[in-house]
Amino acid sequence: MNSEQIRKLRARAHPLKPVVIVGQAGVTEAVLNEIDLALDHHELIKVRINGEDRDSRKAMSAAIVEATGAALVQQLGHVASLYRKRPAGG
Repeated sequence: MNSEQIRKLRARAHPLKPVVIVGQAGVTEAVLNEIDLALDHHELIKVRINGEDRDSRKAMSAAIVEATGAALVQQLGHVASLYRKRPAGG
């Protein structure tokens, strides 16, 4: 994605509330399934990552991006905005 597309996605994501919360158990298979379903339905979502420190939150968001094939639009504090284009016909 180019910088203009990312800027537009950030603007679209701004009013959204997190639809999935990563809790104490971290990035589990169940959490990844919920994120995957949310991305299929909405394309652009926010995920709240309740990690102890910045490095652990970054690692969790990287794991989510790798597992789901989504793009990390923005990460501010505990909230990550993710985008994945909806599959054709979906």
